This record gives sequence, C-alpha cells and structure tokens, in this order.
Amino acid sequence: MIDLRSDTLTLPDKKMLDTILSAKLGDDGRIGTSGRGEDETVNELEDLAAHLTGKEAALLAPTGTFGNNLAILSLIDPGDSILVEENQHILITEKILFDEKYGRCQPIKYRMNENMTPDVDMIDRLLSESGAKLICLENTHNFAGGYWIPVEEMKKIRMVADRHGAQIFLDGARVFHAAAGLKVAVSEITQYVDAVMFCLSKGLGAPVGSLICGTHELISKARELRKLLGGGMRQAGIIAAPGIYALQHQVERLDEDIENTKIVFEKLKGRLLKIVPQKEVQTNILNLQLTNTEVSSVEFCQMAREAGLLIGPISKDSVRLVFYKGIDSSAAEAAAEILIDLDKRI
Repeated sequence: MIDLRSDTLTLPDKKMLDTILSAKLGDDGRIGTSGRGEDETVNELEDLAAHLTGKEAALLAPTGTFGNNLAILSLIDPGDSILVEENQHILITEKILFDEKYGRCQPIKYRMNENMTPDVDMIDRLLSESGAKLICLENTHNFAGGYWIPVEEMKKIRMVADRHGAQIFLDGARVFHAAAGLKVAVSEITQYVDAVMFCLSKGLGAPVGSLICGTHELISKARELRKLLGGGMRQAGIIAAPGIYALQHQVERLDEDIENTKIVFEKLKGRLLKIVPQKEVQTNILNLQLTNTEVSSVEFCQMAREAGLLIGPISKDSVRLVFYKGIDSSAAEAAAEILIDLDKRI
C-alpha cells in the first residue's frame, strides 16, 4: 500500500530515536529566573529554531494547531479582526480562533491571485477598510496545493503591513518545504513576519512537536498562555531531541519530496481525461480535481485504496497527495500508474 494521505505519516529512523536516550532532561514546565524551563534539550531546540528563522526566541508546542493559536492569541486580543485567506488552514480546519465561544476573532477574508499567492492589493484595501492589525499568511498553502509565497511577495506584504501598522503571522507548517522549493534559507522568508509557526512532525520527520518563533515579548506571552491552556510539558526533551536531529539532518532531503511529487505530476500530464492536476508542482503536495464524473472525492479515495493507494479528500470533488520521507521515486511512479488507471474507470 502506498500511503500519500499526509506527511504527518513520516516515521523516525533509528538514528533519530537514539537521540532520545542521550537527551539531557529536566522539567520544561518549571520556569526559572531566565523565563525558561529547566529541560536543556528543549532549550537547545528552541534556540536552534530561533536561529534558523532569524527570530529572538522560540517556544515548543505539542502541535501546529496549538502553536498557531498560541502565537496569534499572543499577538492580538480575543474578538479582534484578522485578515485571513478564505481557504487558510486556521479558518477552514482549526477554526477555534473564530468560534464565538472561544477566540471570537472576526475573519476578514482575502483571496489568492491567479498565481496562487495572496492578493496584495486586496490586503491593502481590506486593512484600510477594517482597521485590522494582523495579517495571517500560510506558506506553503495546504489547500492550494503546497504553493509557496515568493520572497519578493513576502516583502511586498510586509511593506503593506507596515503602512497600516499591522503585524504578520505566518502559519509555516511546511515553510521548510517552501524554502527548499525556492532554494533560499528559511530566514529569508521569515524575516518579513512578526511570528512564525513551523511543524517538526510533517516533512521534517520528527514524531511530535511544533515551534513558534518571534520576539522575546511574544514568546514570553505564549509561554504563559501555553501553561494556562494545558500545553506545558515536563521532560519534553524526549520530544525536542528528535526535533533537533530533524533540523540538523533532514532539511536538505526535502528536495526529494518535491522531486517525487513532480514525478507523479509529469507522468499524469496529457494522459488524463477526468482528473485535472493543479497547474504546477512547487513543493510536496499535489491536488487533483475530479471533472466530468459523478464520482465524489470520497468514492474516488475508496477506489484508490482498493487499488493500493491511500489518498485523502479535501473537498467534494478534489483529492490530495502528499510526499514525504519513506516515499521513494518507485512509489511515486507506481502511484501515478494507479491514478492513470483510475482515470479510465471513473
């Protein structure tokens, strides 16, 4: 079975797991005079994350959703207006920031342009009209098919934000894939945002954890909020050690994910009648639109499962393939052949 449902399916190898056995542990939830916990390995991971993103400090969170919410609620107050793309993960999937019982934030929705990057002119106009003081970005964009925001576009959005006195938060769950695709350091992307969250447990291949990075002030607020929401952890070095290994040893291999995604894309081009791939592959996600067929995305995924391919629906008429460590080029080619065969049958 070829499993392309998500890059959260990556499994740690022995070298990564061995780092847990030698990790220096302490109580990360016990905050000292430095304002940090007592787990040396967690502190090392946070320092590394801050360095890679070019930020002053970082904080380990259990999940990307938790990290996104910690960061945003440390930047704004409940009930504030937030600029958010209409298909952004925090709006469509995570939701809690905009729930009237919890975050109560008001979503001011902007759209992507034809290049699948944020419409900067629309953001400019909406900031003027709404008075919102936070722009939320997603790079890479999950539901758009893993598209990145080019560095120059990030710079333009920063200039617009500064003109309106607004801050920028980046949901960078897969920002290391964006950097790999753009062939730049992550810090070249994150230099234009006030705070960023990235996941260790997707393409980077660690078992658990995400980092939020920003100013000392923001991280201090987020640390206190993490505790209040029950996200404080004790000997969290057992999570941090694989994360350090991932950042030191598994960033360069992200190019493999992108190349394997492109293998499928290239094999499908010109050979399909009822499945339409996105217009190009930029990172490790490939979305397929089902056209001229009454087969739903759920039904199509079931047919794919029966043929030996696990994929996931993202809407009633589209499905997603995600490539990651453990999926090699031969698996990519086999997945493409299954899809070509399914296209003939639906």
